Amino acid sequence: MVDQLPNLGREKEMLEAMGMSSMDDLFADIPEAVRMNGELPLRGPQSEEEIIADARRILGANVALGDRVNFLGAGLNRNYVPASVFQLITRGEFLTSYTPYQPEVSQGMLQAMWEFQTLISELVSLKVANLSVYDGSTAAAEALTCAVRVHNRKATQKDTIYISELLPPARISVIENYTQGGGVVIKTLRHNSDGTLNLESLSEAAGSCGIYVEQPNPLGILDGGLTRVKEIIGDGTAFIVGVSPVSLGLIEAPGNYGADIVVGEGQALGSPITYGGPLYGIFACTNAYLRQMPGRIVGRSIDVDGQEAFCLTLSTREQHIRRHRATSNICTNETLIALMGAMHMSLLGPEGLQKLAQRNMAACELAKKKLSEIPTIAIPHVMNCHYNEFVVELPGAASDCIAYLDTQGLIGGYDLSNWYPERRNWLLVSFSDQTKAAEIELLTAHLAVWSASVSPGVSA
Repeated sequence: MVDQLPNLGREKEMLEAMGMSSMDDLFADIPEAVRMNGELPLRGPQSEEEIIADARRILGANVALGDRVNFLGAGLNRNYVPASVFQLITRGEFLTSYTPYQPEVSQGMLQAMWEFQTLISELVSLKVANLSVYDGSTAAAEALTCAVRVHNRKATQKDTIYISELLPPARISVIENYTQGGGVVIKTLRHNSDGTLNLESLSEAAGSCGIYVEQPNPLGILDGGLTRVKEIIGDGTAFIVGVSPVSLGLIEAPGNYGADIVVGEGQALGSPITYGGPLYGIFACTNAYLRQMPGRIVGRSIDVDGQEAFCLTLSTREQHIRRHRATSNICTNETLIALMGAMHMSLLGPEGLQKLAQRNMAACELAKKKLSEIPTIAIPHVMNCHYNEFVVELPGAASDCIAYLDTQGLIGGYDLSNWYPERRNWLLVSFSDQTKAAEIELLTAHLAVWSASVSPGVSA
């Protein structure tokens, strides 16, 4: 029987086991200047009513995106999600389900998961899709490590991957976190001055384990040159494309122009933006990557009675339990949010998805036309096609412009100096099916006033 030592005795015992004599020794590596030695400044006990009143006061300081005119995107999109999605997903058989290791009691949930995979597979035009991963950035990182596992033995540039130089720092950070332990070398692919991929730089990537680019890219540009990528890099290098899934209602599916792995942020399908999430990452691939694909896969089979049945397949229990044997860092997934995406896609259907993509692109194109008429600003990549968002070059700092627009009740966009420090005058403005023509007119009017105010000799 374990000795029932007093708390102080247990504390002393543990400290001695670590070769320490006091709790101060345990935290000796923390600089004294950042230590807090006094009591925590906590208020006294409160009643339930007082706590609720305080919570309402604090929450009241938040501003919902739907309550203000909003042009902030940078990877997340405020598309309309039908109310029925939220009603269905709160049903107990979805909301309270977890890992369906016992298929005999999980057929409904497993079928719903399988339907999600099928919808994603059809959307990106690849034969295999998994049951989602954490988000778009981890999907990209997992795709690159998957490519290394598949191609490293035959690659002439072993342990080497290439990524677009336009990727946001947060996405690059996730990729670096996933690859650093394996000694993977990350190199960048150059882009032209118009924002499109420099196809000549692709020749450097031939023979590597894989390349990662996005369509549309982080500046909202739809790059027609990506249809030539596979013929340049060859079959020995994985061609990985990050997509905005709603855009595939209009533009060509990556599987049709040679993509080996397609990943992306699924949030625009099914999930609202609530303080940055919740998110889920899509992941689909060709058969060559199936055995090294991360996450869970649901398969449709036949049971002993000859009836259709669904079960987890191909990935082993080690994927989820014995982590040292796993081929992936994905231990769980985002099934509940992914099923919201499946419900959204099912409710839309092919024609509905096409219409949603058209509404997104129409808002973006209308805004580009209107903003191009302001003489004091420029659209750096105006000759390209865009989806959801594009860059505006301002006569002053984007941060100042955003602050001004905020005083006028607008969430003005994203300051791209956060991604590219030398681009302090670049503002990324985003649009969706929820953007109204009147809101674009309002943005145009306020940008004209602000830009004229910082451009000497120019009137609004």
